[in-house]
This record gives sequence, structure tokens and C-alpha cells, in this order.
Amino acid sequence: MNKLYHLLICLLLSSVALAQTSGTGVGIIAGEPTGFSIKLWTGAKTAFDGGIAWSLDGDGALHIHADYLLHSFGVFSDEERIALYYGGGGRIRFGEGGNDDVIGVRIPVGLLYPFAGAPIDLFLEVVPMVDVAPDTDFGLAAAIGARYFF
Repeated sequence: MNKLYHLLICLLLSSVALAQTSGTGVGIIAGEPTGFSIKLWTGAKTAFDGGIAWSLDGDGALHIHADYLLHSFGVFSDEERIALYYGGGGRIRFGEGGNDDVIGVRIPVGLLYPFAGAPIDLFLEVVPMVDVAPDTDFGLAAAIGARYFF
């Protein structure tokens, strides 16, 4: 648990450093898994996001993920606020007792709605996953979430 606190502190400190030029959001993600979300904008259409969350499917496994995202605004209509985003990243899933730990690749695809005049965004995503260690397996995650930007 001590390592988790150190990781969270490092993520938050790095977000403070980047927040001055790109915006940093912290919030919640609900789905499978459910927990905390962070997003670091690196440009007008690019960002890193990450999450620390727990599985609700009965085993209570801890999930940590990080993704690099590309955003396309105005894809569905002239409304520039809604963005389609997609990217790639990785995840680590810590099972009970360290026996069910998994490392995998994530391919998130989602919709983002940043509110005009408010430092809040909402997102909905579907994430195909390929676990690469200790065994190869395929999975799918889905979630909704919201973040507050500093």
C-alpha cells in the first residue's frame, strides 16, 4: 500500500508541473474498474491519461493504467466541444496475493465533452485490452467518468 501512495504522489506532483501550460484534470471513473482518473493535456489535441481503480467483479483487484490519447473535435457535427479520442497504453492488474498479476496493452476509444466556461469534462470510453503476461488473453473494459481541471 505504501508503494501505491508514492505512485499517487508522483502522479499528482507531475500534474502540478504540467498544469501551468497544458491543464490537468483529476476525477473519477466508473465502470470496470472503478476509481480515480487523471488527465494531462500536452497539446490542443493530445494528452496522457491514467487511472488507479479497483475491480468490482468480485476479486477487488487493483488496476493501474496509463494511455497516450489523440482527440478529434467536431467529428460528429459542427459542435466542436465533443471529441472522439483514441490511443494506446498499458495496464497492470494486481491480483490477490500477487498470484494473479497481469500486464497488458490498452486501446482506448471514447467520447469527451468538455463543458464551456467550466473546468469540467465528461467522458465515455470502451477499451479493448490484450494481456501479455503471464498469459495472453483478450478483454474489454468500459467506463464513464468526470474530471475537474486545475
